[in-house]
Amino acid sequence: MEQLLNDFSPGLFIMQSILMLAVIFLMVKFAWKPIVSSLEEREEGIKKALESAEEAKAEMENISSANEQLLKEAREEREKLMKEARETKAKMIADAEEAAQEESAKIIAKAKVSIELEKKEALEQIKKEAAKLSVALAEKILQEELSSASKSAEHVDKLLKEVTLKS
Repeated sequence: MEQLLNDFSPGLFIMQSILMLAVIFLMVKFAWKPIVSSLEEREEGIKKALESAEEAKAEMENISSANEQLLKEAREEREKLMKEARETKAKMIADAEEAAQEESAKIIAKAKVSIELEKKEALEQIKKEAAKLSVALAEKILQEELSSASKSAEHVDKLLKEVTLKS
């Protein structure tokens, strides 16, 4: 520090001060405005970037809410389609059951008709057999009666016991 004080020259100091003031004057005159305008432009650019970011953020929120709305609508549509599918399935099952009921009713009706026809045929067959047996019995009775009258009563009883109708 002492050496600085010993080397101090007032003329040099004044000269350096004048040069310094000249540099400051030149800087203010020529460089200050471009630097300030550059800083202002940069500040404007930053403001615009921040505004753009805010707008983008707002737009993203809008898009996000729109996406959520679309997703909600898609879920509702899916639920609606699932409900319709379940209803269609239930209707198809009910229709199939109804068709099966109708078919089984037709089959049962046909079976009843068939049973009734077979029953009538069986009764006709029984009537024919009874008629044949009656004719055969009458024939035997007449043969016996022609041979003897007392044997005829015994023989009719005996034949009646032998001949039984099968039902």
